[in-house]
Amino acid sequence: MKSNLALVLGLSVFFSFTSTSAAEQPRWISLFDGKSLDGWKESGGKGSFYVEDGKIVANGKPMGHLFYVGKMENASFKNFEFQAEVMTTPGSNSGIYFHSKYREEGWPKAGFESQVNATHGDRRKTGGLYGVQDVMDAAPHKDNEWFEYHIIVKGDSVTIKINGKTTMEWMQPESFRSRPDGSRKIGQGTFAFQAHDPNSKVYFKNVRVKPLP
Repeated sequence: MKSNLALVLGLSVFFSFTSTSAAEQPRWISLFDGKSLDGWKESGGKGSFYVEDGKIVANGKPMGHLFYVGKMENASFKNFEFQAEVMTTPGSNSGIYFHSKYREEGWPKAGFESQVNATHGDRRKTGGLYGVQDVMDAAPHKDNEWFEYHIIVKGDSVTIKINGKTTMEWMQPESFRSRPDGSRKIGQGTFAFQAHDPNSKVYFKNVRVKPLP
């Protein structure tokens, strides 16, 4: 009888521990409902972003940025994994910003840009951290094909993966200052998509984030 009671108590503790552990595991959360731009706010000339067939379209007419301003983490992420499916069209340029802040006009000042570019004239291609650690000349994907963009930020480290392959790993040095005012520095902030120019059309879908401890 005692052995059966001990077994029951042991199993209770085990299942309690495993259920608690499972509940505490980080999970993927969608940032785009596939139907509207709810939770997102556009800057710039407006009209550069719209939703079509379950995709966010960045058309660059005019140049602008689309910032996440929704409820998740109060739109301020520190450590995270971010994933989106992306498709570029020939000659297009875009970017995915993180640790950014909404800015009414111009290019975002805060945060980092993860480059999106297969065949645009800019030599900096998809999979690099723009102006910090670039992927030069050869893009890890083709235009008109969907690919997975995966950004991982934890502490002072940034990793970018395209279709599961690591294209960049960077550890921010203690003395790092890529701008005189220190605005480009790992901290925390929101995400943004870029509509670069009138000849650029880029698609985003299945936009999701996994906040990390």
